Amino acid sequence: MLGDGWTIQSAGGSTGEAYYAKSDQKQLFLKRNSSPFLAVLSAQGIVPKLVWTKRLENGDVITAQEWLEGEELNAETIKHPRVASLLGQIHHSTELLDMLTRMGKKPMDASYLIQELRNRIKWQSSHQYATLIYQGLKYMETHLDVALDVKPVVCHCDLNHNNWLYSNRDQLYLIDWDNAEIGDPAIDLSMLFSRYIPFDEWENWLTDYGVKSSQSLYIRIYWYMIYQLISDMYQLQDHHTLQESAEELELILQRTHQLLR
Repeated sequence: MLGDGWTIQSAGGSTGEAYYAKSDQKQLFLKRNSSPFLAVLSAQGIVPKLVWTKRLENGDVITAQEWLEGEELNAETIKHPRVASLLGQIHHSTELLDMLTRMGKKPMDASYLIQELRNRIKWQSSHQYATLIYQGLKYMETHLDVALDVKPVVCHCDLNHNNWLYSNRDQLYLIDWDNAEIGDPAIDLSMLFSRYIPFDEWENWLTDYGVKSSQSLYIRIYWYMIYQLISDMYQLQDHHTLQESAEELELILQRTHQLLR
């Protein structure tokens, strides 16, 4: 497909479908069966430029993007205002939302999420942190109406620091869109805030993101933080990690009490 003079090697990743291709003149990032969503992301400068798309005889589709030298963000650099600005651009993009809707994605529904969570844990009331988990579920039920009253956007849903690429051309990209969904922007914000952004920096970060902080937004951010923590606590096997999650859940519940005074 590429012709002579190319060397190809795995680019890593969990799926094994990504490759790095190099010739004397060019370097490309190749991926098998990438989402059609990639073209819109490329056009808006959210991912490295899409160079071409080709369909193979077996029906697989190969996409080629510019290979850019750069580095992943780390837990410190992800706090930069440019990260907030790019995420705000993504969440406020009607083009991205229209494309993902045309691809058949339906908005994630908070009432479905809490019911699905209850179904997963209902036979495990003997959990050592059952009381704490019950308090978390109580918060989610009490504020479900707030979580439902929101305009959905395109959410990346995997904002790990290694999915942010800062190129040596001074460009910032958000890559690996395989888990993208339509839903509350608080889904993405809760992931970033729980992992990387200290509580006392939330307000300034949201300003760079393009919105004013509000009680409603904080309620929803906590809602999705609690959802993720409870989900994790029923899967974790390591006692130390489980204890850390329980302590984090307890801290979040304390903050919700302060928020709702």
